[in-house]
Amino acid sequence: MAALLGILLTAFLAAAAVLFALRLLHSFLWVPRRLERRFRRQGIRGPPRRPLSGNAAGYRDLLAAAQSAPLASFHHAVVARVAPHHREWPERYGRPFVFWLGPRPRLVVSDPEVVKAVLTDTTGTFGKAGPGGNNPLARQLFSEGLVGLTGEAWARHRRVIAPAFNMERVKAWIPEITSITSSMLDKWELQDEVRTEFEIDVNKEFHTLIADVISCVAFGSSYEEGKRVFQLQEEQLKLVILAMRTVYIPGFRFVPTKKNRRRKIVNQEIRNSLRKLIEINGRKCEDSNNLLGMMLSASKIDSEFKMGIEEIIDECKTFYFAGKETTATLLTWATLLLALHQEWQNKARDEVLQVCGKYEHPKAENLSELKIVNMVLKETLRLYPPAVFLNRIANRDVKLGKFDIPAGTQLQLPILDIHHDVSIWGADADEFDPSRFAEGKSYHLGAYFPFGIGPTICVGQNLAMVEAKVALAMILQRFALVVSPSYVHAPMLVVTLQPQYGAQVLVHKI
Repeated sequence: MAALLGILLTAFLAAAAVLFALRLLHSFLWVPRRLERRFRRQGIRGPPRRPLSGNAAGYRDLLAAAQSAPLASFHHAVVARVAPHHREWPERYGRPFVFWLGPRPRLVVSDPEVVKAVLTDTTGTFGKAGPGGNNPLARQLFSEGLVGLTGEAWARHRRVIAPAFNMERVKAWIPEITSITSSMLDKWELQDEVRTEFEIDVNKEFHTLIADVISCVAFGSSYEEGKRVFQLQEEQLKLVILAMRTVYIPGFRFVPTKKNRRRKIVNQEIRNSLRKLIEINGRKCEDSNNLLGMMLSASKIDSEFKMGIEEIIDECKTFYFAGKETTATLLTWATLLLALHQEWQNKARDEVLQVCGKYEHPKAENLSELKIVNMVLKETLRLYPPAVFLNRIANRDVKLGKFDIPAGTQLQLPILDIHHDVSIWGADADEFDPSRFAEGKSYHLGAYFPFGIGPTICVGQNLAMVEAKVALAMILQRFALVVSPSYVHAPMLVVTLQPQYGAQVLVHKI
């Protein structure tokens, strides 16, 4: 009997192995080949792909070559360095073009009409493809928060979270934002007492500033309380970037490699730290209208929108990272651009002094009067958007323009490339010109979308813009800015668009 059971078990394992191998062959060979033929019949081409890895190696080589040296000067024609595949491959293969990371096709579509159709779709034809796609190691940074969720879970979370960031509630947070910003600038002034002009890496400063703001207004805590979370997320980011640049093999996350073990430890420590912060600040937040308070209130309501504690931790984790990165990146590039373009810095400062005076902080009542500051921020988001592209998945076969897109195709919408497209913005598309966004001037909805558009538009957009407008106005009140000789212009994608070697600015008090 034992021998028979052994034979049956061996046969079962052999059959399972054969079945698994057949599924791999089907997924990695047959399906991609069938889809590739379908694209080619429609005139959609791309770089030759390898059977298992697709174009992953070619993509990495392009990126490595583009980022092997900084740009020769501080100019804004940055697409070829940040996302070289969005420039080199369409020049060879036309638009739209397709490339492959593993067995899944990425169809890069840069027509504003198609972008608008995809992002404003409400039929469920196009699903979100969160950071990292199907790679669970790459998705770990955002966990199961709003950025990575889809379908009913996404709708339920957004229903709870969105009211925390409506404009009236965000305006009520302006006193806290100005107070935190003022503390940062007071520290700058202490340096001014020693030297009339001093250098600051504004990228580091703004990451700390916005982390403190997010901690205060969204979670009722402080930067110091959440400092450990931010530090761990920095380490987690490096591990996620490694995962995003490799083709994921199903089940690999369970292999006890050194990096996988560290991923597990870091993720668990982040969750434990957030759980403690929720316990510490939860009671005082329950009666407030900040993000944590709203989620905690939802956790006590027995309804379809109820959120459990693990879901709340996921959202805290998402907003601690995404909320900080988006606004800090925007402020960094806006400051660098004003430091480079002195005429616009002077115009923006004159407006701030006229609206707010020399010593009064911006208020909710006069924030809308800072029109030039707003134009500067919008042009910054055009030239240096935090997200370089958005991904969507076709959930069913669909016709887009003249093309028939097969189900399962990932559509990549190249924000940075579209924002620099001369056919949309004119011959000076790579120039800094905030007057593009003067009142009365309009743009195609699918040609400018730094926060996305449609149902999935960034829920924190209002907070990001108010934070940036307040901070930039307060800086201009007190300091003059010049690009430091030590600044090296090398924008690169690190989840968001970052200056590779820091953002050094010379600052002096006015």
